[in-house]
Amino acid sequence: MRSIKVGSKVFESLVNRRDQGRVRLQKKVAKIIEDVRAEGDTALLRYTKRFDKVSMKKKDLRVTESEISGAYQDIKPGMVNTLKEIIRNINKFYTNQIPRSWSIHHESGIELGEKFDPIENVGVYVPSGTVPLVSSVYMTVLPARIAGVKRIIMVSPPNKYKSIDPHILVVANLLKVDEIYKLGGAQAIAALAFGTKTIPRVDKIVGPGNEYVTEAKRQVFGNCDIDMLAGPSEVLIIANQHANLDYLKRDLMAQAEHHKGLAILVTPSKKVFDALHKDPDIRGYIIKVDNLEEAAKVSNLIAPEHLQLMLKSPKRVLKNITNAGAIFLGHYTPVAIGDYIAGPSHVLPTGGTARYSSGLNLRDFIKSSHIISYSRKALSASAGWVRELTELEKLENHWESIRVRCE
Repeated sequence: MRSIKVGSKVFESLVNRRDQGRVRLQKKVAKIIEDVRAEGDTALLRYTKRFDKVSMKKKDLRVTESEISGAYQDIKPGMVNTLKEIIRNINKFYTNQIPRSWSIHHESGIELGEKFDPIENVGVYVPSGTVPLVSSVYMTVLPARIAGVKRIIMVSPPNKYKSIDPHILVVANLLKVDEIYKLGGAQAIAALAFGTKTIPRVDKIVGPGNEYVTEAKRQVFGNCDIDMLAGPSEVLIIANQHANLDYLKRDLMAQAEHHKGLAILVTPSKKVFDALHKDPDIRGYIIKVDNLEEAAKVSNLIAPEHLQLMLKSPKRVLKNITNAGAIFLGHYTPVAIGDYIAGPSHVLPTGGTARYSSGLNLRDFIKSSHIISYSRKALSASAGWVRELTELEKLENHWESIRVRCE
């Protein structure tokens, strides 16, 4: 591990690590989006052949019922039961996040409240690679489904056999995803944001992806909503002399399994520092601090995606933590348990964005409408205040819309 000091240039680069994107990448993605908007499915098929090396026809884009049925035959029999147990486990967490509409009534004749409704159409991006990212399916789809989203569209890049991994299809089917398309990259994001003859337009796009997917989400935001601009996975661990060194090492090394994964260890312990700061097996940074209070301040500055408090009494430090995507307490709560089965989504803010944003949750799929109701008596009682402000802002017709009701 590389030892760095608080206030150094390297430390400042960690605090300000948000990737602003490269001009060349931005231009490439903008061209893809422009082509999809102009050409629709034709552009989708062209870019799929170019980037995924798969030649398909328009009718091949949508996953069929027979493909989904066949997927169940292509996975281990016990896997379905495992997936059902995980889904039940995560369901317990999200059902506690469902908001309730509310209203308050005043004796003067005023009623104020808030009404919650699910987003109608959501697009879920599931990346593909050498292994199926099954957890990304249920970590994104399940909160949307529990929120009551009416139509969930999933896209995932096709493999060389013009199909999607059977494990991904089975999970999507168990979660009752409405439509699944063999489509990836920036072109998939563009299709979801603007729609084509084959791909439905959605109101929000969620799910992780590579730099092209992330840049495309940034560029289409405003035409639809997005969850976040996620970057490489990261973990910050605060540990003292009570931490098990083998646990620490394994947790830090786990980040190396992620592309460009970032691992940071913050410790006030000389024992921990001396044991790990020159360990050649660990790729990351170690920061020596004076005490746990300073460790919490350092963590808040870095605002990590995952924060582990490997301490005897983690809740004493937890009260000082304000910026983190997900917080893992104690010696027996590694990030991996949150990645797969704990309950909360593993789609979390990276790059320091935990300073102002949260991990994907059920509320991301719900919008609210403010409810306002005045009686004639209540309107008349408030008219004088409005009159002063409409005069100040020179909006005479705003005042007239109230005056005519009060006469």
